[in-house]
Amino acid sequence: MNFDQADFEVRCEWGKQGVLQLAPVSDVIIVVDVLSFSTCVDIANSQGAIIYPYQWKDESAQVFAQSVDAELADKRGGSRYSLSPASLMAISKEARLVLPSPNGSSLSLTAEATPTLTGCLRNCRAVALAAMSYGQRIAVVPAGEQWSDGSLRPSFEDLIGAGALISYLGGSLSPEAQAAATAYRNFQYSLECLIKQCGSGKELIERGFEQDVELAAELNVSDCVPTLVDRAYINPAR
Repeated sequence: MNFDQADFEVRCEWGKQGVLQLAPVSDVIIVVDVLSFSTCVDIANSQGAIIYPYQWKDESAQVFAQSVDAELADKRGGSRYSLSPASLMAISKEARLVLPSPNGSSLSLTAEATPTLTGCLRNCRAVALAAMSYGQRIAVVPAGEQWSDGSLRPSFEDLIGAGALISYLGGSLSPEAQAAATAYRNFQYSLECLIKQCGSGKELIERGFEQDVELAAELNVSDCVPTLVDRAYINPAR
């Protein structure tokens, strides 16, 4: 069975398997992890910082951080930089940060040779326009979240984020891409309210991270295009 949506120019599929299916037949991959990886990378790259995605938050992450002369992100709610977008609002332009994430980071490192961008609501227009410069075959991959058993939990915020990006792309849309774009169009005028009410948003708010949700729900406030170069996200425009 073929799931690569290769009959269409703009494709959309969930999670790591989505990257594995779509990357070989696409000119560029856009990873979407609205709460919080993609939003963190946008905020950090906008200020000139370099972000290294990493799949695991374990002892190997510290070893990797030392190997690239970077700081390892703290746990969310700590005193330093973390997967909390608010913690990165004042990040130094010289900062080099390893950002472990089981969702956005893991997907970012899966595409291998295929050019990889990461997008969110904050920069969806800019990232979509940049993606079209790579070619017509564009794959948008919402990361989703994980259930406690490690299986994929498709998430409202990543569906809407993927749809926002797709709404700015030209070319023929797969049914999956059409569905994401339609969802975004239906909800685009009440994004902050709905993201605060969805499962992922409610979880963060209950943990004390309402500002993170508010930052992630802002639409087209950034022209940053986080681009994976040598396993690190940079903003090439800076």
